[in-house]
Amino acid sequence: MTISADLDTRFRDAALALGLVDMGFDVIQTPIGSLFVAASATGLAAISFDDEPEQHLERLARIAGPRVLRSPRGVDAARRELDEYFDGRRRAFDLALDLRALPPFTVTVLEELARVPYGETTTYGELAARVGHPRAARAVGTVMNRNRIPIVLPCHRVVGSTGSLVGYAGGLDVKAKLLELEGAR
Repeated sequence: MTISADLDTRFRDAALALGLVDMGFDVIQTPIGSLFVAASATGLAAISFDDEPEQHLERLARIAGPRVLRSPRGVDAARRELDEYFDGRRRAFDLALDLRALPPFTVTVLEELARVPYGETTTYGELAARVGHPRAARAVGTVMNRNRIPIVLPCHRVVGSTGSLVGYAGGLDVKAKLLELEGAR
């Protein structure tokens, strides 16, 4: 590590330790590709298959505040749990989540989504019924489409009414890989 790289790392770690970072992020490598991961002091706020940080900074600032900084240490817990998941050693995530700025219906659907067990699937209609809105399958689909914490909030476990793979931000090939990893396909 060069002196300037070491200084940069120390700066970022100090800013995080002093509470000067509203949202920290990093890009992590996984078996399904690079993932953009962001976390606040509240918890994990975002995972994206688009690993270009510049694409996310404004949205993160709207969620948590303007002090958004690349901070690998800030996403260490998420990195560790994702590594364990992809290694087959983790079936449930224990991460605190930052769901600020999401509408109440979205939060309710995501909380129910988190209850879909590892290795199992559900449909949009079943998920809608579980949250007390049996006719809201399309609205649930919209929530899945906008899920800002995929994998941890396992929208890959939601399939069409016929069991077919439909829609996934990371692509249907990634959805299939995640379901295969879990033994659901």
